Amino acid sequence: MKRVLFVTNVAAPYRVSFFEELSREMEVTVLLTDSTEQHQTRNAAWFVSRQVGYRQVQLEKCLLTLGGERLCTDVLDWLKKPWDAIVVCGYSSPTVLLAMAWLRLRGIPFYMEVDGGLIREESRLKYRFKKLLVTAADRWISSGAYTTQYLAHYGAREEDTSFYPFSSLREADILSQAVSREEKCSLRRELGIGEANMVLSIGQFIPRKGFDVLLRAAAKLQPDTGIYIVGGEPTEEYLRLREELDLTNIHFVGFLKKEELANYYRAADVFVLPTREDIWGLVINEAMACGLPVVTTDKCVAGLELIEEGISGYIVPVDDPEKLAEKLNTVLSGDPGAMGAAALEKIRPYTIENMARAHVEIFNQQE
Repeated sequence: MKRVLFVTNVAAPYRVSFFEELSREMEVTVLLTDSTEQHQTRNAAWFVSRQVGYRQVQLEKCLLTLGGERLCTDVLDWLKKPWDAIVVCGYSSPTVLLAMAWLRLRGIPFYMEVDGGLIREESRLKYRFKKLLVTAADRWISSGAYTTQYLAHYGAREEDTSFYPFSSLREADILSQAVSREEKCSLRRELGIGEANMVLSIGQFIPRKGFDVLLRAAAKLQPDTGIYIVGGEPTEEYLRLREELDLTNIHFVGFLKKEELANYYRAADVFVLPTREDIWGLVINEAMACGLPVVTTDKCVAGLELIEEGISGYIVPVDDPEKLAEKLNTVLSGDPGAMGAAALEKIRPYTIENMARAHVEIFNQQE
């Protein structure tokens, strides 16, 4: 059985499920570089402390903290052990940078796994630094065409880049068919949702998620359309904006666990993520798995990768409330059920099980 080491930041729920699935085929060890205190915008219930089938290690020998990120020297103790494959997830953590430098100096091959990426305008110095980091790896593992393009922009060789279907979903999480109108109406009564149309959005109340754009689009939606934003307590900025715009159709819902959130997904007509930037955006996968058409921006990699324009949803420009409202109205006035069914079929291959299978194939190719 192959021995595989991953170096990543936190025990995100989808990562824990992936490592558990992969451990059915391989001996998996995972090093966590960050502490939960570094991610205070996340609800504590989001993190997963347990693990089944693999070894999870919280790095603790923190030499110093740089820009809120920890430099943990005990990563080197683990790198010295015999591994059949070493995978570093991303390249932004000081601990990961230390790991990559150590591996490179000793000529030990390793993979760099990247969930997503957006090419931006940047200084020549910043570009060269990123290229230096990306090309430190020997092989790359990419979530799709846009991520592969991003990696290639910084020097990764496409012939040494492998694909995996990035997901937070197990096969059982994907509905067998789209939810009927009758079931949606029943769920809405249970949830206390009275509007004829329901738009759902999920995320943290931070500027990057673009909820202010969604609020500005709200007044332009079809009559009797409710917008439900799930993700925690809104800050004063969003409460004030709702009051200033006199929006009675905006509803802020607190953090919900997976089981509770499933009812909101199934009850909605359309999902929207007005993000200013998401290097992936797993809520897109989750919405499509519940048979929802999706409207998101051209700065959301999951949307760019998964949405078929006009078939399963729409892509709109960032910071454009008029265009966002237009496309939401297009979905609501058309056949959201048919678009949701198309979304459902598109997302079926994107499962934790297939994600693990892809990694097994990748690692076995390097015999």
